[in-house]
Amino acid sequence: MWLRTSCDLTFDIAVPTPFILMLRPRSGSGQWIAREEYRLVPHVPAYEFTDQYGNLCQRLVAPAGAFEIHTVADVLTADRVETAHGAPFVEIWDLPDAVLGYLLPSRYCESEQFGELAMSVTEGQLLGYDQVAAIEAWIRRTIRFEPGSSDFPVSATQVNERQYGVCRDLAHLGIALCRSLSIPARMVVGYLHGLDPMDMHAWFEAYVGGRWYRFDATRSAHVNGYVAIGYGRDAADVAVYTQFGPAVYPVNQEVRVRLLE
Repeated sequence: MWLRTSCDLTFDIAVPTPFILMLRPRSGSGQWIAREEYRLVPHVPAYEFTDQYGNLCQRLVAPAGAFEIHTVADVLTADRVETAHGAPFVEIWDLPDAVLGYLLPSRYCESEQFGELAMSVTEGQLLGYDQVAAIEAWIRRTIRFEPGSSDFPVSATQVNERQYGVCRDLAHLGIALCRSLSIPARMVVGYLHGLDPMDMHAWFEAYVGGRWYRFDATRSAHVNGYVAIGYGRDAADVAVYTQFGPAVYPVNQEVRVRLLE
């Protein structure tokens, strides 16, 4: 499946403002980036680095006035979402070093508070993939997905209490439940073809059977059309833009995903 993704952001900057952007998808498991465009208006020097999670990040200082960011990528994605019912739980001592950090509680995923609930939700399931699938199904049944219901990240405990949230919030709860069972889980942010209303999307991945698998409680079926931009412990690690100094917000944001013939 070939997709063209794009994101246009416009800011009105009062004073020169440092930014860290995370808007470049990278080729990897399940996706190949064939072409990219990245424009800054006005043009300013930008420095790119790779963060501790392997994400491509861009540092720059936006000048005062109107500042625009335009990105486009042509991406080849897998034709289907891989599932693996029966894939086993990976014992802690067998986990790769790079995966261990995804077992720990984090700012928005207070996994230490979800052990009892996770055991109840996954009762009778085979250890590993089937437990995560049960968690995904439980969130889909229990937590109401409401696009636009929160502008700022909500923690797993908060979304469990209020019983609704945006995609990011549902992912936080899935991650916390997985980690409470000693299953590594991470947040992913990116694009999803067919999302309505269209915006950036968030989901989670769990490490079972020796690899990462995608889970998304906002979808009723395992459809494809995902393009990952960033990976991290939770929303604090995967913001598509982070600015420092007086708060600024986009005066315009447009996200598009379309099929390429």
